[in-house]
Amino acid sequence: MLKTNKDQLVQLAVSGPVAHSRVRTPYRIKTSGIPITLPGTGGITYNVKIGDLACGWVADHVEPGVSIRNSDEAENAGLNTLACVGNTATVISGEAKGAKGYVTGKHGGIEHVLAWFEQDTLESMAIGDKIQIRAWGTGLKLLESPEITVMNLDPELLEKMNLKLVDGILEVPVTTCIPPYLMGSGIGAATCHTGDYDIMTADPEAFREHGLDKLRLGDIVLLQDCDNQYGRGYLKGAVSVGVVVHSDCVITGHGPGVTTLFTCKKPLIRGVKDAKANLTAWLSL
Repeated sequence: MLKTNKDQLVQLAVSGPVAHSRVRTPYRIKTSGIPITLPGTGGITYNVKIGDLACGWVADHVEPGVSIRNSDEAENAGLNTLACVGNTATVISGEAKGAKGYVTGKHGGIEHVLAWFEQDTLESMAIGDKIQIRAWGTGLKLLESPEITVMNLDPELLEKMNLKLVDGILEVPVTTCIPPYLMGSGIGAATCHTGDYDIMTADPEAFREHGLDKLRLGDIVLLQDCDNQYGRGYLKGAVSVGVVVHSDCVITGHGPGVTTLFTCKKPLIRGVKDAKANLTAWLSL
């Protein structure tokens, strides 16, 4: 097992209500220039789940499970910064009070934290129900690999991923490797401790070549030549690994979103292809 500073990390409660869907304009402009009206972010999504295909839905940026957001910007920033993928989420108000789930990602721009719950729980929940998260993982370090930055990851989920350190290289199971030229919306952000950035899916040839038609929500993917340590950008030799958090999109420059879990400015992370590298395998969703 990898040595970490798990025992030194603070566990802190953060919370927010189930967020309503937001529509600023009824139309989204497709890459073909055609306006279209589609379901998008927010709310309780009953039939799009972690483990489902990320592409093919009649939707744009749809978020699986439950979307959480505070109206106060500073409180929401605290929620988004401190919540980590794999953290336990508990419903603390409404008919589903007491039900437990897991954080599965963060969606930038809309600034939502996303969470998985059982189907029966989703059916009992309402917009505005409050969810409390046992935030744990911010500041997590791999003690034998100080040049690799870990972020947005629950320490116990890291242990379940069965990662290996081989000759100084961290081996991480991934479903696919994404070249840097396919990374779009979200590049240039000041931090990767919140939000995500998108794999662009508008090019049919690249879509097939990199298996994006098979990409699933919750998949772990490797981003080649992508530096996510202090924001998002291109750096030759850098490697980042993240989790797919929302669906494909119709807007130019967008696609399935990736929340960062590991990043290094040097090629000290190696992806090991594994079709089962998905949150469903480690969180028993």
